[in-house]
Amino acid sequence: MAPFLSIVIPVYNEASILPSAAAELTQGLDARGWDYEVIFAENGSRDATRDILEELCARHPRLSWFHSERPNYGVALKAGIQRARGTYVFCDEIDLCDLSFYDAALPLLEKQGVDMVVGSKAAKGARDQRPLVRRLATRVHNGLLRVVLDFQGTDTHGLKAFRREALLPVVGQCVVDMDVFASEFVIRAWRQGLRVVEIPIVLHEKRQPSIHLFKRVPNVLKNVGKLVYVIRIRGT
Repeated sequence: MAPFLSIVIPVYNEASILPSAAAELTQGLDARGWDYEVIFAENGSRDATRDILEELCARHPRLSWFHSERPNYGVALKAGIQRARGTYVFCDEIDLCDLSFYDAALPLLEKQGVDMVVGSKAAKGARDQRPLVRRLATRVHNGLLRVVLDFQGTDTHGLKAFRREALLPVVGQCVVDMDVFASEFVIRAWRQGLRVVEIPIVLHEKRQPSIHLFKRVPNVLKNVGKLVYVIRIRGT
């Protein structure tokens, strides 16, 4: 039978925090008594991440993982969502695994008819404890999305929870990859009239980013441009 929750977590070169983060997450989920699966979407790791995942999943029947050859957050996240079987799907980050987001998002999905919950780093009441340059990058990225695609939210990347049945068709429509896949996913859900709500989060990462911020900029700009073309010009 399908689990109640599916948790999808992209991982890339995460050997240093993977065992502790996975243990903390599963202990918290078990304590809440939820029926769940955790899907690790490993993509292109060059450290011991795959060996650790193999060992973790062999010991814990609720954990599974798959491998993608090329480092690509968006491709890995999309594939993980499409593998998920749960009624509700949570997209998490290995350096976050904040169960307070689960506690806040799940009642909105179950009892209030919400289709997607976005954990916003920039909404009123959020506390973003990342370095200043990364906080500014988030504001610039979301400002760009508002200008070119009329996005009305405050954040698209990071923690998300949604009803699988409602959002799986939207996932299939997404055309960009890398970091901008997460943005496209949220924007398409919003543009299609699904009920998307934001809740503020407290963001404290457990390690430095695995890919340097400035190395991501060219791909972000290219994919935002592609997204504008597909949505604004082609109308798809």
